[in-house]
Amino acid sequence: MKKIILLLVVISLMAPKLLMAEKGNAIRPVYKDVPYNQDYSIKYYLPAGLKQPVKVFSDRNNYIQILSAEGLLKPYSGAFLFPGTLVKDGLYRPMGDKKIAGIGICDHQFVYLDDHAVFSNAWAGSFYSKHELPNATAFSVGADFTSLVAAGADLKYLKDSQTLWTGKTDNAVIDIRYADETGLFWILTGNSLLSFSSKEKKLTTVFEGAGLTAFDLNDKGSKAIIGTRNGYLEVNNSTGKQIGSVHTKLPCTEITSVTVINGKVWFGSTFGAFMLCDDGKFKYYNGERWLPGDNVKHISEGPENSVLILTNNGLGQICFKQMTLEDKADYFEKQVRDRHIRNGFNSSIEGMKDGNISTGYVRDSDNDGLWTSMYLGGEVFRYAVTKSPEALQNCYESLDAIERLYTINSNQVGFPSRSFERRGDMSRLSDHDRWRHAKDPEWDWKATTSSDEAIGHIFALGAMAELIGVEPMKSRAIHLIDILMQHIVDHDMYLIDFDGKPTTWGRWNPEYVNARPVMVGDRKICSSNITSMLQTAYRFTHKEIYKKKALELLYKNGFLENLMRPMKTIGMAPADADLLSRELSNGWNHSDDEMYFLGYWGLYRYALNDELKAKFKESIIDHWEIERPEKEGAWNIVTSMTTNEFDLNEAIWYLQKHPLDLINWDIMNSHRKDIEPIAPNFRQQTLREVLPPDERPVQRHNGNMFNIDKKGGNGTGEESAGDIWLLPYWMGRYLGVISAPEKMQRAK
Repeated sequence: MKKIILLLVVISLMAPKLLMAEKGNAIRPVYKDVPYNQDYSIKYYLPAGLKQPVKVFSDRNNYIQILSAEGLLKPYSGAFLFPGTLVKDGLYRPMGDKKIAGIGICDHQFVYLDDHAVFSNAWAGSFYSKHELPNATAFSVGADFTSLVAAGADLKYLKDSQTLWTGKTDNAVIDIRYADETGLFWILTGNSLLSFSSKEKKLTTVFEGAGLTAFDLNDKGSKAIIGTRNGYLEVNNSTGKQIGSVHTKLPCTEITSVTVINGKVWFGSTFGAFMLCDDGKFKYYNGERWLPGDNVKHISEGPENSVLILTNNGLGQICFKQMTLEDKADYFEKQVRDRHIRNGFNSSIEGMKDGNISTGYVRDSDNDGLWTSMYLGGEVFRYAVTKSPEALQNCYESLDAIERLYTINSNQVGFPSRSFERRGDMSRLSDHDRWRHAKDPEWDWKATTSSDEAIGHIFALGAMAELIGVEPMKSRAIHLIDILMQHIVDHDMYLIDFDGKPTTWGRWNPEYVNARPVMVGDRKICSSNITSMLQTAYRFTHKEIYKKKALELLYKNGFLENLMRPMKTIGMAPADADLLSRELSNGWNHSDDEMYFLGYWGLYRYALNDELKAKFKESIIDHWEIERPEKEGAWNIVTSMTTNEFDLNEAIWYLQKHPLDLINWDIMNSHRKDIEPIAPNFRQQTLREVLPPDERPVQRHNGNMFNIDKKGGNGTGEESAGDIWLLPYWMGRYLGVISAPEKMQRAK
């Protein structure tokens, strides 16, 4: 028994909080949902007419104050996704008469430098020490209210308005720091780091360099981190020796600010801010997802576990909040219901102004049925896990929307529309040439339905039929599966549009599929998807026609061979192939990845027999292996259905690192020197290692996770978390690879 207890203790300490659950004879990894630090930004923009800010600090009262060229400012009325502004700080009226040249913190209280003195409003205003340096530019307060003040290259050490020492550097002083642990003041100029001993009244040049711009002290004052115009360096303060070489593999090498906060080194630059992580990588904050502007002026510790990043265009407060994944799910559930539901569809917002979520509108999409199916799938899993009445109601509303896709058009029975919308000016609709008038004069519907919608519908409806034993929901789901698949079977494995012709992409006919050369991905994806769809239909309708057709396609028409073909064989069609095959194979299709993995639910779970199930498992794992560099949360969670050997760490990394802010901000990373580009390739992977989701543009699962830049349309839209985040999270909860949140024990 003692050995078992010891083993459980060891397992509970394993990072990243993985539990191990027995499944069959294999050990199954499970993520233990404990709180982690979730970051988000509150932004305060600098209004026109106010001059650029210089430094920012907060005191023991969590009051934030900014020094600008025209006096003191403070943030006003900001919250996450609701930016505030910087306004003039008139709280202490006499401060308006002073020419403030510097601001700092001493014992968690504000201290100031003006053209006459170093002083504070704390300590009942008793701290006031004249320096007689009218052009003073930098200062620091040391022990017992002593101060070191700089005016250009001139230094003065004083206490209680008495000058205790004067000196001079070879160059203008940039900044001064005081180290409590050593009792030394440290001074940075453009070409040197110096120390001043208040005890010995001695100024010592510790290190000489060039292009120095900013610094801070680390490791209890024993080390200096110095920014330059091209990277940063570290200096041993005891020996004056540089530690290693200059660090230039950074997100941006032109350093403007260095600050050590709770043991973490933060850098400001001319292109965003970044933090040095324990693994030697950098967490990069750039673009308006995080900052009002990218030219960073100063960084300091903020209130309540936040970091204050002052830029040319305002203040970004990076907040770190302890959350579980379920907490994050609760937030995203509200995000979807608050502003991303359109006629029951899971939709995106477009037409926003400067990231203002109170502007903009929910707009139709080619893939309304697909995005809604993915959200619906997530809510099905949520209900299966929690039995939440709210989740069940969400399922009903999304089912209503999907069901109406089949009834609003005047087409063949079982043909789903792409979308529908109230009739009006066609120009306001996307791809308005695809829209048709419904019999109801109030509505229009969208034609040319794709295989994306078909596999999405079957995935969500199959999960609903299996996991929600609530009537009439279950019967409605099975009915839609039946009429869609009967339509496809009756029409020789095609979706037939309003004009009596197959839609462009609703094609699973063997003659069409097998016309593609074996290296063209459509041959494999069509075979995989239609098998999944027919198996799902047979599982829930028990109609022999679906089983018969699936076996016919698999064994007579070569679809089993097609879907079992290894992913590594997918590539460009030869030059003598037909035009369509060449167009279909000009690069890796990430929308196909999305269709594959949604289809894997029915392909594996509803396999017609154990022999096929084993083969399908092999195919799924083969696909997952080639997708592993993308660290895609959903693909890892889906794969966990077939095996215990999947990348759970990467799935949790995806869920934790996804930003709470899903606005389509411009994001730039291609300038970074801390990432390693690789040669152009068929899979369109651009880097040696994929960036975290919160450092790259927001995108759905059908996007390339190696996209690192987005330019244009800054802050004009917001994506829904319904398909992007909630689907993999709740599927992970249902499949048992993500635990419920840990319950905190009450103290007795």
